[in-house]
Amino acid sequence: MSLFDRIMAAADVKRVMIDPAEALPGRDEEMPLPPEHGVLGRPLRGVVSPEGDYTPGGIGGWDDALDAVVLAGGCFWGVEEIFWQLPGVVSTAVGYAGGYTPNPSYEEVCTARTGHTEAVLVVFDPAQVSLEQILAVFFTSHDPTQEMRQGNDIGTQYRSAIYTFSASDTEQAAQAAARFAPVLAEAGYGPVTTEISELSAAGAGRFYYAEPVHQQYLHKNPNGYRCHAATGLTFPARD
Repeated sequence: MSLFDRIMAAADVKRVMIDPAEALPGRDEEMPLPPEHGVLGRPLRGVVSPEGDYTPGGIGGWDDALDAVVLAGGCFWGVEEIFWQLPGVVSTAVGYAGGYTPNPSYEEVCTARTGHTEAVLVVFDPAQVSLEQILAVFFTSHDPTQEMRQGNDIGTQYRSAIYTFSASDTEQAAQAAARFAPVLAEAGYGPVTTEISELSAAGAGRFYYAEPVHQQYLHKNPNGYRCHAATGLTFPARD
């Protein structure tokens, strides 16, 4: 087998979701977090619940006036940068979601043996920016038809996903995907492959924060890597 063939075979393996029973064991210890967002100056995580945990889904409690969604659209460095610049977004953080390994490291996620996708927590004020507007930015900032990859980044960690914190937000996300699908099809793209569900129903049901070095990475490294396999299409307005 040639070197090229070996590389392609390894890439194919990384595009297959791991069985939960075969996922890496991870660890109980959570990743440490910076005291505040490097750009927005807000916490990356909400407050602890009266029960002593960070419900819902590991992100903690936020002001009742705020909403949150977890988005995966390829390498999380560039996705986070897009959303911290969006007016009305209060905080963002990068992490891992949709898989099974508790508190994985970046290196573990890169093996495709955790089931996680690189994800971005977006906390926003619905009075300033709607979920509809956030979804429009999400769907047009990557290619949601590329299954288990974005551009040259290949593997389950790069799959497109939307994880919500309510049934109504899940339904809204599904409707947004359905509206964008005909636009993609008319331009010659395949079906939308974005995984859409409540976070509680995705893998371990939790957002695991990534290591501090990855938080607001492109703020600290403005010439760093960005992978935006965007289609260049416009998200359709509601009828």
